[in-house]
Amino acid sequence: MRGPGRGLRRRRVNPDDLAPWASDPRRSRGRRIGEASSPPRNEHQRDRDRIVHSTAFRRLVYKTQVFLNHEGDLFRTRLTHSLEVAQLGRSAARALRLNEDLVEAIALAHDLGHTPFGHAGQDTLHDCMRAHGGFEHNLQSLRVVDALEIRYPAFDGLNLCFETREGILKHCSRHNAEHLVRTEPTGPGRRFIDGTRPSLEAQLVNLVDEIAYNAHDIDDGVRSGLITMAQIGEVPLFARWRDEVLTEHPALAEQPGRRLLFETLRRLLSAQLGDLIASSAAALADAAPADADAARVAPALMTLSPELRARNAELKRFLFGELYRHPQVVQSTMLAKTVVAELFDAYAGRPEEMPSDFAEAVHLPRAVADYIAGMTDRYALREHHRLTGRRLFD
Repeated sequence: MRGPGRGLRRRRVNPDDLAPWASDPRRSRGRRIGEASSPPRNEHQRDRDRIVHSTAFRRLVYKTQVFLNHEGDLFRTRLTHSLEVAQLGRSAARALRLNEDLVEAIALAHDLGHTPFGHAGQDTLHDCMRAHGGFEHNLQSLRVVDALEIRYPAFDGLNLCFETREGILKHCSRHNAEHLVRTEPTGPGRRFIDGTRPSLEAQLVNLVDEIAYNAHDIDDGVRSGLITMAQIGEVPLFARWRDEVLTEHPALAEQPGRRLLFETLRRLLSAQLGDLIASSAAALADAAPADADAARVAPALMTLSPELRARNAELKRFLFGELYRHPQVVQSTMLAKTVVAELFDAYAGRPEEMPSDFAEAVHLPRAVADYIAGMTDRYALREHHRLTGRRLFD
């Protein structure tokens, strides 16, 4: 595993400085509906701005990751997670001479389709929608920016560039990809049929997304008291950097507070980012794709070293067993699933309880899923209480 990613270039990269295989905003595949340019912003900066000003982006502040919104003010939300991914992504993109603005746009939008209550809400909506095409949060993120945001007089959605939309659609089932291709033959669903890859910028966001949530789930898990420093200290990846911190600052071993955890996580993030940059730079040097499209048909070029991949797998197993399956988290998850399932049944049986643009939709089950997926945790709880008269959370 390569060492910490210190000394990253801090100079802003302009299009003329991009690597040959980077996504050049001047060569974007464009928007589904043509628009005049908007100087001085390039097209991917424009996408980022539209995402930041969207309603769905603001809602992320009250959509949760592992801990539900009522459990505390300092746990990560989808918004803080998206900002962390954007920060890590821009640092790596700058070092690799990739398109920072595209990385930022994808990072800020990649969770727009997530439901309230994290994966509990997503899994429940998928169960409710099994007879109607299912529910995939990545596809829902694309639906948000393509159709569900209502802000402009000339089109539904945000009318983002192909490259941003491609990065948002991280995963997609074959069935849904075929549906996307029928309506947009050269759109972001095509690669799931052809077996190609997204842009290097999208590949980069996928990796820093994983790096970010592993680190912040450790932080939130320790903050919550559900896992301890002693427990996480048994994980080799964490222990390596904790031991380095204690060697340099032995007094932290006896001090109360969170300095040891924060400094360990800071070094852990730096080390992983450095590994990603070094490993990806080596892969790019070997493959030397001629341009961004050549990178799409190459093997994955944004990568981590085999050692770090193995260490991350150990960390994921620990988090799955000790945090995500902790009895307190499981209990909250089950209650959240009940809230979402009962909301779905209530709206499907009484669509007039939804706003008219959802209640009068041609495909009612999909409209119900769209409406629930757009909710924040606290709004979903308020609606559940209004419709059922019950409060499942204290």
